[in-house]
Amino acid sequence: MMAEATSKTEGVYRLLKSEIENLTLRPGTRLSEVVVADRIGASRTPVREAIRRLAREGLVRFTPGEVAQVAPVSLGGVRTLFEFRMVLEPAAIAMITRDGAAAPELIEPFRDLLGGFERVEARLPGAGRDALAADFSALTERFDQALIAATHNEPLAKTIADQQGQMVRLRRIARTDPDQFATSLREHLRMCRAVLDGDPGAAADEVTRHLDRALHTILNALARDAALPAAVDVHI
Repeated sequence: MMAEATSKTEGVYRLLKSEIENLTLRPGTRLSEVVVADRIGASRTPVREAIRRLAREGLVRFTPGEVAQVAPVSLGGVRTLFEFRMVLEPAAIAMITRDGAAAPELIEPFRDLLGGFERVEARLPGAGRDALAADFSALTERFDQALIAATHNEPLAKTIADQQGQMVRLRRIARTDPDQFATSLREHLRMCRAVLDGDPGAAADEVTRHLDRALHTILNALARDAALPAAVDVHI
C-alpha cells in the first residue's frame, strides 16, 4: 500500500512539474488541491504531497492562508538562483575533476559529451543554429545530469538537482538569445576539456564564467520580453 501511494505521488509530481516547466501552468497560477485532483483524476493526498515537494524545489510557493500557486519569476529571484548555482556547481565540477584522477570512469561521460559538442561545432557553419538547437539542448541537459551523477557528495548533488526545474522554466520564459548559441557552445567545450585535462581550478572557473554569462543573458531576455508583465514579477 505504501509503495502504491508513493507511486501515485510521484506520478502527480512529475505531471505538475512538467506543466510548470513548459508553462502550461503559468507563473502565479493558483493550485487548488481540489481542482487539481479533479482535473487529473487523483485523490487529494498525492496532490498535496506533490505540491509540497514542488514547493521545496522552488516551483510552487504558499501565499498567506496556505494557498499554493506556481511560483512567479522575479529578476531578483533569478539573480539569487544564479548566485547559489555559482557556489554549488564550480565546487561540484572541481570535486569531480579531482576524483577523476583516481576513478577515470567518473569523467568518461564528459569525454562523450565533448565529442557531441565538437560534432555540433563542426556542423554549425553550414547547418546554422536552428538546425542544431535540439541536439545542443539535449547535450547541455546531459551535461547537467552528468555533473549531478558524478558528484560524490550526495547533499551537494541533490541540491544542484533541485535547481534544474527552475532552470528549464527560465529557459522557456526567457528564450535564450540566438546570438549566444555559439558562445554557450564554446563554454561547454571548455568546461568538458578542463575536466578531462584534470584541472579542477580551470573547470571551476569555466563553470563560473558560463553561469555569469547565462545570468546576464536571461536577465536581458526577461527585461525585453513583451510578455514580461504577464509572466514575471519585475523587482530586483
